[in-house]
Amino acid sequence: MKSRFDAPIFKWAIAVICSMAAAGGALGQEHFPQRPVETIVPWGPGGGADQLARKIGKLLEADLKTSFPVLNVPGATGNAGMTKLLAAPADGYSIAILIGDTAATLVSGGARWKLSDLTPLGVLMRQNSGFFVQQASRFKTWNDVVTEAKAKPGTIKVAILGFGSVDDMTLGYLAGKGITLVPVPYASPGERYASILGGHVDLLFEQAGDIHSFLDSKQVRPLLFFSEDRVEGFADIPSSKEVGLEIYLPQFRSIVVRAGTDPQRVKLLADAIAKAAGTPEYAAFLKESLARRDSFIPAGEAQKFIAGEIATMQKMSGKK
Repeated sequence: MKSRFDAPIFKWAIAVICSMAAAGGALGQEHFPQRPVETIVPWGPGGGADQLARKIGKLLEADLKTSFPVLNVPGATGNAGMTKLLAAPADGYSIAILIGDTAATLVSGGARWKLSDLTPLGVLMRQNSGFFVQQASRFKTWNDVVTEAKAKPGTIKVAILGFGSVDDMTLGYLAGKGITLVPVPYASPGERYASILGGHVDLLFEQAGDIHSFLDSKQVRPLLFFSEDRVEGFADIPSSKEVGLEIYLPQFRSIVVRAGTDPQRVKLLADAIAKAAGTPEYAAFLKESLARRDSFIPAGEAQKFIAGEIATMQKMSGKK
């Protein structure tokens, strides 16, 4: 006697169920990305983070066949942009530029997020910061700044990126050495550059590559770089170590996504970023930006690198 489960109608039903399950599985593993991936830049247009986002977006677009529109979200030393990222779904369709100055707010207390809230896709740029002045500035050397700062403490104004940033942290370190400078924060890079060109501040804290056009046109010039050795291309400019200042904290720029994003999507984005970072076009961008040629750190090592930078900031600030 045949079982009722051998009936044709039952077999047909089983086939339909199996085909629906297969279709459901296919839908659950849809091609990514199917739409534009928003790139959040936590600063105004024109600065180094913005330039990086637009350059890497162009390279990713060619590889992943979708656009990477830039959304500038300035404010709170980059934390407005981080808030925007963390408010978006963890689906890989929102990425952001995380730089050293925003990471510094995890130490200074300005952040309302943790490093574990983010998954780095790679570190794309590393540059030395420095002090720059107008070409015609009264300060001819770094020693001129030190002399005036000690004679007239609190009178020399410095354009910085924001409170709680690496810039601000560095000024705090200098104050502890008797070199008291007044921080003047500008979230917009354009405003920061205009402040030094217009004589509204005395010094600019910045990376040379971000203002290379002003250096090339001889509108500004460097006085000091925060590094252990002299910076390539600026052999006549002293390093902070030379002048007895044990502070370096190179600026880094990375790309991050929300923690909890599908690992397959994270890997796809991270692999595409690594591929873009290895192109001759990106190498030319690093050279033009006066960044380290070995700037790139892949996703698998990026979290450790960023955590190490934060630990260095904590040690320098005396916080644990």
